[in-house]
This record gives sequence, structure tokens and C-alpha cells, in this order.
Amino acid sequence: MPSEATKASNAGIVTAQTGERHIPESQRADGSTRKAIKIRPGYRPAEDVEVYKNRTAHAFQERQKRVGVPGTQGLKDDNSKAAEASSAASNKNAKRREARKKAKATEGEEGAAAGATKTEEQQTPVDPEVEKEKKARNLKKKLKQARDLQNKKEGGEALLPEQIAKLIKINELIRELEALGLDADGERNDKADKKEKGAEDEATGTK
Repeated sequence: MPSEATKASNAGIVTAQTGERHIPESQRADGSTRKAIKIRPGYRPAEDVEVYKNRTAHAFQERQKRVGVPGTQGLKDDNSKAAEASSAASNKNAKRREARKKAKATEGEEGAAAGATKTEEQQTPVDPEVEKEKKARNLKKKLKQARDLQNKKEGGEALLPEQIAKLIKINELIRELEALGLDADGERNDKADKKEKGAEDEATGTK
């Protein structure tokens, strides 16, 4: 067994105990013999040149092999958190859409109910006498306001343009009251009563 001193280098050079270096003879694949080659003193082939290794860099490379590229774990964690946040936002948006749908459905039902109520009100027959009384009350109210303004004007008080506009409608309001069978004071007109009675008598044939 060769000693440490005679162990072949990477280039196959063997150093004898005498210090001489040579590449021992060897046999080629075709069976022929390759002669031993003497190596001159001081010569060192590229295969035997030791590559300088930075211990820190080497340790860092070894750590990378074990752990992986620094920062990738943080990126994975960030990506995971981003995915969770996106999922939570999607769920929140879905809940909002569902709430809006329910709100619209409720509004639709309320609108339908209101429409049905309005339709029922429209279908309810209107009593002509009730409408007549309502219109008479409105006319008497406007007539009273106009006469109050007339009294103020006669008392020397200055009126605003909109008050004068109400004042000049007195005759028109009286005519509308008369059309409803009321006098200028908003009371039942005797002439209208007689006219109505005569119309009834004529219709029934009563004299």
C-alpha cells in the first residue's frame, strides 16, 4: 500500500520519497502501455492547483442548501397572508351583495304593497257631497283671507304683490261658491235650494 508521500495527485502525479515526481506508466484501453512521464521540479498542473475557498462564503452556500434562498420564506408568508386577506375580502363582498339583494327584495315587496293600497284607494268610490264640502271649505278659507286683506287695504295698510293677487280674486271665489250652491258668505243659498227643489219636483211630477 503506497504511503501518503507516494499518493497520486489529481493530475496523477506521484511523488517518490526521494522527491522526484512522475506519472507512472499505465495501460491504454487498446492494451498498449503508456510510458511513465517525469515531471520537472516546480511544475504544478492546473488539476493540482488548490482553489481558494472563502470560509464565510462556503458556510453561506452550505446554509443555502439546507435552508434555501434567504427571504423566500418571508415571501411565502406574505403571499399566504395576501391570499387570506383576498379571501376575506371576497367573502365580505359576497355578504354585501347578498344584503343588497335582500334589501331590494324587501323594497320590492313594500312597493308592491304600497301600490296595492293606492290602487284600492283609487278604486274606492268618491262621494260627490264630501268632495263638494271639501272644495267649499277651501274656497271659504281663501275668501276670508282675501276679505281680511281688503280690510287692511281700506285701513291704509300697504300690501305685498302676492297679497294684492289674492285680493283681486274675491269675485272669482264668490262665483265658485255660488256654483256650489253657497252665497258670498259661504252659507247655503236659498235660491239654490229653491232651484234644486224645483228640479226635484219636476223630476218626480210633484207640483
